[in-house]
Amino acid sequence: MTLTGTRNAASGRSDGPGAEPTPFASARQFLLAPEDPARRVAITTREGTLSLFDGRNQAQNGWFVVRQLLPAGRTGQVLEWTLAANSVPGWLRPPVIGHSQIGYRPGGTKIATVELDRDDRRTLQPRLLKLDGNGTFAPVAGGDARDWGRYLRYRYVRFDFSRVTTPGTYAIEYGGTRTAPFPIDKGVLTNSWNLTNDVYFPIAMDHMAVNEAYRAWHGDPHRDDARQAPVNHEHIDLYRQGPTTDTRFKPGEHIPGLAVGGWLDAGDFDIRTQTQYQVVRQLADAWETFGIDRDTVAVDWAARRVEMHVPDGTPDILQQIRHGSLQLLAQFDAVGHAIHGIVEPDVGQYTHLGDAASKTDGLVFDPKLKPYGQAFDRRGGRSGTPDDRWAFTSKASALNYGSAAALAATYRAWKDRDPAFAKRCLDRAQQVWTDEHGHAPDLFRHGNTTGGPLEEEEFTAAVELLAATRDARYAERVQALAPAMLRRFDGTATVMIKAIPFMPAAYRAAIEPAAREWAAKAQGMTKVNPFGVPITTGGWAGSGAVLNFGLTGFALHTQFPDLVDASAVTRALDFLHGHHPASDRSFVSGVGALSKEVAYGSNRADFSFIPGGVVPGVLVLKPDYPENRDDWPFFWGENEYVVPEGAMYLMLANAGTRLADAG
Repeated sequence: MTLTGTRNAASGRSDGPGAEPTPFASARQFLLAPEDPARRVAITTREGTLSLFDGRNQAQNGWFVVRQLLPAGRTGQVLEWTLAANSVPGWLRPPVIGHSQIGYRPGGTKIATVELDRDDRRTLQPRLLKLDGNGTFAPVAGGDARDWGRYLRYRYVRFDFSRVTTPGTYAIEYGGTRTAPFPIDKGVLTNSWNLTNDVYFPIAMDHMAVNEAYRAWHGDPHRDDARQAPVNHEHIDLYRQGPTTDTRFKPGEHIPGLAVGGWLDAGDFDIRTQTQYQVVRQLADAWETFGIDRDTVAVDWAARRVEMHVPDGTPDILQQIRHGSLQLLAQFDAVGHAIHGIVEPDVGQYTHLGDAASKTDGLVFDPKLKPYGQAFDRRGGRSGTPDDRWAFTSKASALNYGSAAALAATYRAWKDRDPAFAKRCLDRAQQVWTDEHGHAPDLFRHGNTTGGPLEEEEFTAAVELLAATRDARYAERVQALAPAMLRRFDGTATVMIKAIPFMPAAYRAAIEPAAREWAAKAQGMTKVNPFGVPITTGGWAGSGAVLNFGLTGFALHTQFPDLVDASAVTRALDFLHGHHPASDRSFVSGVGALSKEVAYGSNRADFSFIPGGVVPGVLVLKPDYPENRDDWPFFWGENEYVVPEGAMYLMLANAGTRLADAG
């Protein structure tokens, strides 16, 4: 950043505890980027002095801050600033050519979308170029372009080159903008999910040291899990403990047995139970549907160590299912019910960057020992430092049902390989079901950590238990809850479809009208935006909604192929791989010619990425600005990896491969 103003000789903090930071520049006016007309901004104060600070002195996610102290002894209007942003006459935002960075199948649909400044009235035509062995691009006929219209603040041109079927390497050009090369090849999807399986999921494993050749991704974290959360306490990140602990443990007391299994959240390293059981079920579904037997990761359960790119004879997906289920089982063994999750106790730990194993000392807190320093008993595994994570334990029936559903799915995945472990999972799932139907439901709710809607969680548990046991009592409950699920079909369709093989024909017939209606809405989405998928407008971007859209389309197409085509799967995958607003980068790190290489993972402070991680994607800033920043990883709503989206992507990529092979 170029700056005009008075620079101070020193910047940062003055000496002493709690000292005020010192500005690195002071002036009546700051002129930012004076050499660049497109970025020039002036900030002027009417009187006094402005101060400019580098917020990175206090935190890696700090911003540059302009500040002026309020004058003492005055009321009313006491300060007046003028902000002047330069405008360049005739400026046009460069075109963005949204397309699949992994490429296209020869016989598949091939759509690219050119995003244009709303004032760009040029009548240029997109061109498809084919790369030859000499490095020369030559135009290829077979593409049709038409104006799609306005969406949000931009104008869009749709470029359909589906008629081009010759395998090779291509690029798209619009005016002076050219995409990165991409292939047309029948196998473009075949290995796209491998990084998610081989790299992202192992790195997300809590309570395991994870190594990749010469690199240690992290040590064995959180051996000191976990202390009972204090009552009537609301945490900074969507957890809350009710008026009682609902356990035999007192607030602050260590809860033994929880330091096992589970996946870390991307940013704050917590174990959110909803995440655990959603991912277990998704991976079990992928295992049952596609028979994925890829083996590239060695897991030593006794040594609590993972070695990446080293086969060990067990399919990786089964190991991940087991790892998530071990945490779910541990919760029931420790306190008798599912808990909200395990999370750091304070802001200081919440903002931790780096190796998860360095977040705590790994020793169980003992209030009898002196805090910090060398006050620990290593032989006894105890420490006077209160850095252990908190377990939030208020009873919630929704969490119990969600966990039971995942454990029933785990039983099916593991029953032929480890019958004893599988039986333990099924026994616990059935016990939870019986217990929950023996009392009024526990309805404690807070944030997004206490389960989904109770009926949906119960229905899911009934479906998974029915698939595991064929027991009529679960079929009866599926039938009883089906009308309510049909009213929420966008979110329940995949689970409803899963029950069809175990239910009477009338059950399938009842779903058919909802499937027909969903197909009509999915087709209508192509008129809502140029990408034909649901683009959300909340504070968290919408890759999850797009993945769910594709997975729902796949499930419905499988059961109702005459009613629901497979286009939702293609549109969802293309969106994830770069066919979306704001940029053309693949939202799956390391997948595609250009992908998210600055993301919000455990290594975000390095402005780096974790291969195979899926980011939330396009965030629509009100009223109409789609954004996904590639230069600033700390925008968690756009760039934070979360484990469920990784599992959904793994499933959807395999679905796309199956459909391609069948076609």
